Amino acid sequence: MRFRVIGLLIILAAVGCIGINACQNKQKPESVVTRKKVAADNGNINALPLDYSSPPDNPSNKEKIELGRLLFYDPILSGGKDVSCATCHHPEFGYAESLELSIGVNGKGLGEKRVFNHGNDIPFTKRNAQSLLNTAFNGIDRNSTYSPALAPMFWDLRAKSLEEQAMLPVKTLEEMRGHGFEEQIITKEIVARIQRIKAYQKLFDQAFGESNAVTEKNISRALAAFQRSLIANQSRFDKYMRGDKSAMSTREIEGMQLFVSTGCASCHSGPMFSDFKTHVLGVADNDKLAFVDSGFQQSFAFRTPSLRNLRFTRPYMHNGKIPTLESVLTFYEDLRGKDLPNKHIQRSQVDTLALQLKLEFKNISTIIEFLNALNDDKYDKTIPASVPSGLTVGGKIQ
Repeated sequence: MRFRVIGLLIILAAVGCIGINACQNKQKPESVVTRKKVAADNGNINALPLDYSSPPDNPSNKEKIELGRLLFYDPILSGGKDVSCATCHHPEFGYAESLELSIGVNGKGLGEKRVFNHGNDIPFTKRNAQSLLNTAFNGIDRNSTYSPALAPMFWDLRAKSLEEQAMLPVKTLEEMRGHGFEEQIITKEIVARIQRIKAYQKLFDQAFGESNAVTEKNISRALAAFQRSLIANQSRFDKYMRGDKSAMSTREIEGMQLFVSTGCASCHSGPMFSDFKTHVLGVADNDKLAFVDSGFQQSFAFRTPSLRNLRFTRPYMHNGKIPTLESVLTFYEDLRGKDLPNKHIQRSQVDTLALQLKLEFKNISTIIEFLNALNDDKYDKTIPASVPSGLTVGGKIQ
């Protein structure tokens, strides 16, 4: 009888423990549950959506996209009619450029062959040209939620949406404006030029379904519609995350796991591999600039770039100072122990997430294998045979 009582007490105690644990599990903070979900979800990295959204006031259509393409390649948007958007964002380089800092007005050539004209007095552009591929998804979070009308743009977040971004290079001295026009009048000049071209008048009216549609706002909208259409969302990683487990190799999968476990996905997260926030890293200044670039709100912070299509978009970082992916990862490995390359930044200013990376040299090549699985070369590379202005397509890039 005594043994039966003891056995019954043991059973009741066990049931009580189970009940307590069950209650504790029900009361477990959401953050803990979230962390477990994150770990199972590869650190909140996931495939890009198959389709993109447009702002309510700028719905996409074929006519608007093709109009935007013509404007993108037409040097008429630059002060001296020598530079187009495509000069520094060419499809050959993943709609980016293979220079540390771009050469805008008063230059000739394309990519690494581009140089300033003789007797030049125009500076290099302030920062490295980012790829336009997948900018339709800028601002997308881990749940694939985003607002095209509020999409963060530029290294310092100074614009929201492709529509707001589109005309800012036109106004910038070293990018497209040049010395011929003041910043406050250049856009009026561009609008007047386009209004005088009958072919553009017709194309604008068709794209926007209204008369006299050539306005600065509609130029921005057409350029934004074209740039938003530049999608590269069929990488091996995307296919893997959508269910094709043969899309990535064993080594690439290992690299993905290391990418997460080392902490890279803390900032390079979501479908675009960016949290779209600014971080201080301490990258060396680029001596091509005559000033110190202090970044977002003069804090030396710069927006986390996407890691997609890195194969086409070297060199890296906000000023192009790091030439290879190996060098980028080595830079992060060195952050913990070596002196910062930028003498204007104290170690206390460097982002904590960057300092906490558990990156080891032995894992760098495997992580790079994974990063190469993010490349997708099946994007739109169509270049128009001519532009309505009659100027050289792309500007002086030959």
